[in-house]
Amino acid sequence: MEQEVYMQGDETNGQIIVLTGEGKGKTTAALGMALRAIGHGLKVCMLQLIKGSTIVGELQAAKRLAPDLEITPLGEGFVSVNPESPNQKDVDAARRAWEVCKEKILSDKYALVILDEINNAVAYGLLPVEEVAEVLNKRPKRLSIVLTGRGVHPQILAMADLVTEMIELKHPYKTGRKAQKGIEY
Repeated sequence: MEQEVYMQGDETNGQIIVLTGEGKGKTTAALGMALRAIGHGLKVCMLQLIKGSTIVGELQAAKRLAPDLEITPLGEGFVSVNPESPNQKDVDAARRAWEVCKEKILSDKYALVILDEINNAVAYGLLPVEEVAEVLNKRPKRLSIVLTGRGVHPQILAMADLVTEMIELKHPYKTGRKAQKGIEY
């Protein structure tokens, strides 16, 4: 009987899920959760806070899975990393992206919202952790949110229901290999 309850799930109690660490695979794991949710007829939104509109495989896949999967790149690409004194251009871009994120989270239109690289945005001083935590607390109860990126803030860790840390044991970049279509992008 206990297994049946697990299999049925609890659509009224969304989770906060953190995918962090120095290893590759955080966004990929989040997309795996998105596919699982879509397979159950649920609507998913992925918001990419730092990544720009470069043509990557997930954007092409989202077109095929629309309207069940929305992926919106909100960033301008790479940012300067100086948490003590972040570049104002990067802060402004993160603030604009965060406004979209808040709107999507509070809309109650999705079962799963993925905030891709939000941990980086907080760690780089582009977004205040208190504001992110406040929105996570205000989310619709049924909504699960995945937060990806390196350097997750301790306050977000404390709020999370599930945390997975990706660690790099080996990476082809270190042998001089270039990024591969379908694997890295």
